[in-house]
Amino acid sequence: MPGPQRRPLPVSGAGGAASGPRARLTRLRAPGAVAVAIAGATCWLALVDPHTPGQYGVCPLLALTGLYCAGCGGLRATHDLAHGDLAGAWAMNPLLVLAVPLVAVLWARWAARRWRGAPVPPREQPRLWPAWSLLVVVVGYSVLRNVPALAPVLAP
Repeated sequence: MPGPQRRPLPVSGAGGAASGPRARLTRLRAPGAVAVAIAGATCWLALVDPHTPGQYGVCPLLALTGLYCAGCGGLRATHDLAHGDLAGAWAMNPLLVLAVPLVAVLWARWAARRWRGAPVPPREQPRLWPAWSLLVVVVGYSVLRNVPALAPVLAP
């Protein structure tokens, strides 16, 4: 017995209920909410400097084990990016600096698809390779940034 089927978004011709400005704005709620949340968090990080000790908590993994995780330095890198300091952000967390443009492109594709009202393509099985690839990159980066020889390049 197949699992539940996804229903495509309604797409109508000119004058249809699903193609007007109000329908487009309704479809953009989720991408818009994500954009507002990210913009708000980035503004907060731009105003409250994580380079100042005591402003934010310490990474739990770093506090418990002394090892850097893939996210260590991410707040400082975001602060530096918000201030246009690409070199400073790269020094704090190169993976985050590389991920920002990718995430922006993925968000733009999502928003454009929602704007157009494109139907959600039905999938029989979810694609697992993106999740596994992300896991391999994050774990590999976490391991590499704790290698003493690579610490000058990868450690925050």
